[in-house]
Amino acid sequence: MGTATLEIDLTALTGNWQALDALSAPSTVTAAVVKADGYGLGAERVARALLRAGVRQFFVALAEEGAALRNALGREPDIFVLSGHMPGDTDMIGDLDLTPCLNSVEQLTRHFEALPGTGFAIQLDTGMNRLGLEPAEWAAVRDIALTQQPNLIMSHLACADEPEHPMNAYQLDLFRELTEGVDAPRSLAATGGILLGPDYHFDLTRPGIGLYGGAPFADAQPVVRLSLPVIQVREIEAGESVGYGCTWEAEKPSRIATVAAGYADGLHRVLSNQAMLYHGTTRCPMVGRVSMDLITVDVTHLTETPVALDILSQEQTVDDLAEVAGTIGYEVLTGLGPRYGRRYVG
Repeated sequence: MGTATLEIDLTALTGNWQALDALSAPSTVTAAVVKADGYGLGAERVARALLRAGVRQFFVALAEEGAALRNALGREPDIFVLSGHMPGDTDMIGDLDLTPCLNSVEQLTRHFEALPGTGFAIQLDTGMNRLGLEPAEWAAVRDIALTQQPNLIMSHLACADEPEHPMNAYQLDLFRELTEGVDAPRSLAATGGILLGPDYHFDLTRPGIGLYGGAPFADAQPVVRLSLPVIQVREIEAGESVGYGCTWEAEKPSRIATVAAGYADGLHRVLSNQAMLYHGTTRCPMVGRVSMDLITVDVTHLTETPVALDILSQEQTVDDLAEVAGTIGYEVLTGLGPRYGRRYVG
């Protein structure tokens, strides 16, 4: 079999949600973010497992993602759309009972005119300058918006993965100021915000990356294992090179495994001559450049010829691999390619 296997541990996933739920304040509802196809792991399977674990509020990025999730989960859970009410979304939002997180005066107007009396949330910009009503805009529409009874008022922390960053306290104070006297439920914290403590939890938290085993949730259980099949093992002599550009040269007689995965599968080219793969708990260095469909690995020190090598496992998490690539675990997860055969356990 030439297809790599991406194993997704749903028990670890739901265990991470339960742990983050336990860290949230007792009166706080813990939702789940399943945007970008469940961070690359398959939104339908991920969300069904979380629904069984007790999640009743889900967040996606786009109305189309919300539509697919509604079809998978039925009418029971609330599904919030972070991009809000975009042109052309009205039928999907109305027919499938999606809750748009309205980000601008334009979106408020569109929603109130097209779908009066239907559910919505409001997102406020407390300093990230990405999505949401700015304080002056909120002041202008607050009274009108509140008479429509929003399901949620939310904002998003810019630096929650840096607990000592002054932006956290600034955004917390501004969010409190902007929502003072509001009866609607409030939400400020995603995974990093949960870890900042109960002052940030309000009525609903929205963990995302922590569910999938990523930082900053240091106690997360690893959720993914990526096992790559070995196509061929060859012996080379000292002085021979491997791969495009001849960027790695053997210093001694070596055994090189050619493995079925490459940058078309989300293994960034920057990993060339840098990353490790694993045979059980034994490290095997990647040698030569990552190409579109193949990588090459030095297995000289192994006592057996490997059938497969792991690039994500208990020994190397998404954040470990991201550190080698100079990126973050989010990018590693969401970049896992469609050619991987998904296998769900738990």
